[in-house]
Amino acid sequence: MTGHFPKRQLRADLALLFVAFSWGLTFVVVQDALSGIGPYYFVALRFLLALVFLAALYWRHLLNINRTTLKTGFLIGLFLFGGYAFQTIGLQYTGPATAGFITGLAVVLVPLFSALAYRRWPGLFLITGVLCAAFGLALLTLQGSIFKLGMGDLLIFLCAICFGLHIIMVGRYAGKHDPVLLAIIQIGTVSIISFLFALKFETMPNHLTTPVWTAFLITAIPATSLAFLIQNTVQRYTSPTHTAIIFTMEPVFAAITAHLLGREVLTLVQGAGCIFILAGMLVAELKGESQAADNIGSEIAQSSATK
Repeated sequence: MTGHFPKRQLRADLALLFVAFSWGLTFVVVQDALSGIGPYYFVALRFLLALVFLAALYWRHLLNINRTTLKTGFLIGLFLFGGYAFQTIGLQYTGPATAGFITGLAVVLVPLFSALAYRRWPGLFLITGVLCAAFGLALLTLQGSIFKLGMGDLLIFLCAICFGLHIIMVGRYAGKHDPVLLAIIQIGTVSIISFLFALKFETMPNHLTTPVWTAFLITAIPATSLAFLIQNTVQRYTSPTHTAIIFTMEPVFAAITAHLLGREVLTLVQGAGCIFILAGMLVAELKGESQAADNIGSEIAQSSATK
């Protein structure tokens, strides 16, 4: 059975790369949309539309929902909401460049969390890939700014912890539950809690502008419902560390999109950062693949033995 894992892992990693690509494309449209709607209302409605889409498409899965899956999906959804909430609040107190870098530190936190959870350190090539991607992330996002730890930076770091734990939790439970139900419950959790925060802290606009509707169209289905459905479906075939490294491609795709649309100029330093991130992903993919596959195989075997 172990011999099949590298192919499955490669397909899973390519699917997760598409997820990072879809997220990277949303930065510009979301930035435009937030001038016409509050961030909590935007997240709430974005995830609500994604929830309606998935529920309409996979309504038969809802007939099989049970208390265990509901509790698991809700718990994972709390970490997902925490990532969005801490990032939204933190951006009010720190710059987007620093926020992008600290959020991306999830790539470093995930192998640490995995080591603590499974008492197994990742191999040399995976660690090299993590450090290479983290360094590239710094080159891409910080752009020479001096890093000073403040309240906003602390909030963004909590965001990185939440996103890192979300990756870990999906990796731990996706193979034990219906991935469609897990995705639906997570998305629903984020939408409901975001609505509660929006009602407390924001005012719903009287009408939604064209940029808001455009952002909903682009983010709700490809970057939310399909993205989290893919993550919950395929992450069982790859390691959380692989997933975190692949997700560092999100700011790369965002930077390229902003450059192509004329919003930002991609500097040589940022270009070097993109190359380092890509190199880190390839090192982890090509050299760390066999070890990760064996680790995944042993974890699934242990999981099956305890059922």
